[in-house]
Amino acid sequence: MPNIRQLENAMPVAPLKIVALSSTEKLGHKVNDYLVSFRKSIRNDKVKNDPAFHGYIESNYLANVECPRFGSGEAKAIFRESVRGKDVFILVDVCNHSITYKMGGYVNHMSPDDHYQDLKRVIAACEGKAHRVNVIMPYLYEGRQHKRSGRESLDCAYALEELLGMGVSNLVTFDAHDPRVQNSTPLSGFDNFNPFYQFMRTLLNAEEDLLVDKEHLMVISPDEGALDRAIYFASILGVDVGMFYKRRDYSSIVNGRNPIIAHEFLGDNIEDKDIIIIDDIISSGESMLDTSRQLKAMHARRVFLCSTFGLFTSGLKAFDEAYEKCYFDRIITTNLTYLPPELYSRPYFVEADMSKFLASIIDFMNHDVALSNTMAPTDKIHAILAAYNKRMPFE
Repeated sequence: MPNIRQLENAMPVAPLKIVALSSTEKLGHKVNDYLVSFRKSIRNDKVKNDPAFHGYIESNYLANVECPRFGSGEAKAIFRESVRGKDVFILVDVCNHSITYKMGGYVNHMSPDDHYQDLKRVIAACEGKAHRVNVIMPYLYEGRQHKRSGRESLDCAYALEELLGMGVSNLVTFDAHDPRVQNSTPLSGFDNFNPFYQFMRTLLNAEEDLLVDKEHLMVISPDEGALDRAIYFASILGVDVGMFYKRRDYSSIVNGRNPIIAHEFLGDNIEDKDIIIIDDIISSGESMLDTSRQLKAMHARRVFLCSTFGLFTSGLKAFDEAYEKCYFDRIITTNLTYLPPELYSRPYFVEADMSKFLASIIDFMNHDVALSNTMAPTDKIHAILAAYNKRMPFE
């Protein structure tokens, strides 16, 4: 684990407990396994023998908690163990629609609103007893409703204020649609991480002949909203950046948004170059697929789609058809949100596993150690690129 000496020389805030809600059960177990491994590898005898470090090295950090529901659809949170004096980290995936419950005899799939309510129930069940409550919400609840245009609700900012009012000390999220939403809670901890290193590591592991330079690779933003992350990623890799501008029909609304009329490309010549399209969300995939189709029509060599959250709200049929037509070559997305099981059987899909990174974040926060190394992955990306170019193994 990186910077292990820094952790060994720091006192933990309090004994660690992880609450993995049902939406993050699989991810939570992987994070727990890494944390157990991290702490068992510590050689500092003080950590093992000092009473101040009681409960530091454990075989399990997962709390026993449930959110059962009544037949009416109402619910409650129950801790089956004490969390008094603990540093509690709550993991929640508000986009996990695979979880169901019965209401009035009918089967309902849990919505983001249901998951958010369960999160608040867990906070309410441990608040006043836990030493500190931290929320890890990879996909920020209502993150796409981050600004007000006309007579609209300001859902994301209100949710952040509500969590702060409930006593949450820190909120950790990934690739926030607009990180400026943290301005709604200026006095609380808000950390926004990006999976650039995991994207690059996964892509290099999947492709054996990638050339990372200006002559052979380019990073593309599918729209103006994703341009900042594309520029940052391209700067780390030392390659050029391009952008597609979405022309929309603002006279009508379809599925809650203004429909896209066309994508216009702004950038240098891409002929015979490998392309990385990077964005925060694959929702229906319409925008990403149209962008990749145009890039292949412009004679791009290979097209790799990288997205932090693969929601696939319209299923995989459009992606299967686009892959058969050679519009793209790979889809890389993280396991921070629920992924449909059938996606893993697709030849074009590669998962960027974030569990080790999440475990590192939790460990650092539990020690109140600076997160600057995890938030700026430039050196790590350069290191794996150097190893890749020499055809040496890397983690």
